[in-house]
Amino acid sequence: MDQIKYNSTRGGESGISASRAILEGISKDGGLFMPDHFPALDKSLRELADMDYRGVAYEVMKLFLTDYTEEELKNCINSAYDEKFDTPEIAPLVYADGVYYLELFHGRTIAFKDMALSILPHLMTTAAKKNGVTNEIVILTATSGDTGKAAMAGFADVPGTRIIVFYPKGGVSHVQELQMLTQKGDNTYVVGETGNFDDAQTGVKKIFGDRAFADRLAKAGFQLSSANSINIGRLIPQVVYYVYAYTRLLGTHRIMPGEKVNFTVPTGNFGNILAAYFAKRIGIPVNRLICASNDNKVLYDFFQTGTYDRNREFILTTSPSMDILISSNLERLIYLACGEDAEETRKLMAELAETGKYTVTPEMRERMKDFLGGYATQEENAAEIRRLFEATHYLIDTHTGVASCVYHAYRENTGDKTVTVISSTASPYKFASSVMSAIRGDGEKKKDDFALIDEMERVSGVSIPPAIREIRNAEIRHHHTCAPAEMENMVAELLGL
Repeated sequence: MDQIKYNSTRGGESGISASRAILEGISKDGGLFMPDHFPALDKSLRELADMDYRGVAYEVMKLFLTDYTEEELKNCINSAYDEKFDTPEIAPLVYADGVYYLELFHGRTIAFKDMALSILPHLMTTAAKKNGVTNEIVILTATSGDTGKAAMAGFADVPGTRIIVFYPKGGVSHVQELQMLTQKGDNTYVVGETGNFDDAQTGVKKIFGDRAFADRLAKAGFQLSSANSINIGRLIPQVVYYVYAYTRLLGTHRIMPGEKVNFTVPTGNFGNILAAYFAKRIGIPVNRLICASNDNKVLYDFFQTGTYDRNREFILTTSPSMDILISSNLERLIYLACGEDAEETRKLMAELAETGKYTVTPEMRERMKDFLGGYATQEENAAEIRRLFEATHYLIDTHTGVASCVYHAYRENTGDKTVTVISSTASPYKFASSVMSAIRGDGEKKKDDFALIDEMERVSGVSIPPAIREIRNAEIRHHHTCAPAEMENMVAELLGL
């Protein structure tokens, strides 16, 4: 089989195996790992259409994770995509109002992060064995709301691991916070950080880049890794569901062989839409990748102008998982767009760190022409959730609402009738207050979240998911908070250093 090695986007490491890249999470030079070339699907799309989710997962992931044996990879896949998902399809496609919604929220924590974080612990513990690692692996992660819970659910009580999650205190929904603070597992730690998500993410990257701290950890028998989508072991499993979605459309004759589709993705850290681009690079016929932003429209402005500028107000919105001004995974697209020039990528990332902005060349913009940006305000988002529900009785969350709004505006403006799949990234139950307020159209948020959840069940006819029922009266187990500048000290304290 074609062997894939991994290189840092900033040039400091190259020729790394997939298992090693997954263990490290982020390169020692602060860069992100990228495959040294894109493989091609070696099964036809028609063959893939006859496979279930696990079968498609193996065919996609084997292309990128080439140092895993067939037995190792299939064990990881079968352990991940099992009865913890509440639908046998794992990622069902639902047709509503002229578009297909790819429901990625049927896992344990009712958000799309489950799709990759169900398998990452298995990939990582397998990687540790393959590489003779004896240190305890400490998963260090910043979350804008969903990654934290999904990662903890995946790693809880996994031998040889601990997980520390930082989240922006006051910057996630009440349900998201409860999901994290009630998480069981003797190896799980949650810390409310008093800044915003970008502060948490920057703090985590800084800890990864502190070699003296890494040495201190190693002496105590620990090594760091990441569960964010900066980890290639998070990104590759996300490619699977775009391949799966296309082959479901093909298998049910909703598209013709070779017909292109659009993917519209609500976007914050850029990992989810980048996975759709990876799917295109390995052989899925894709027309446009529509990058949907909320009021924090740094990505929209980037695709419009070629300048990435995070020097702006950080806005807390009803779609908190997208409240991000530093989209980490965009670095991977920048690396591809400049012809895999690690030095150029490093310069642009240094410019971003120093000035908060950078501008790409016209040639780079041309290489990113598959992507199109759009954005929706909170008012437009609420109106779209209400419109779709009134028209079809299909209820979506506030992140999917952004994508749905952006897509319908795109279609109206361009007349593009290409079959389109929208990534539906979370259950509406996760954001009950904002969703119910949108449906009513009254802006009223006086009821507590659980009263609104009960009302949502009555209105929608969709049963309350177990992930919500289990936190209703669960014990709060995590009470730590810290300032962004104190994050490294907090890690040391939690690990008993």
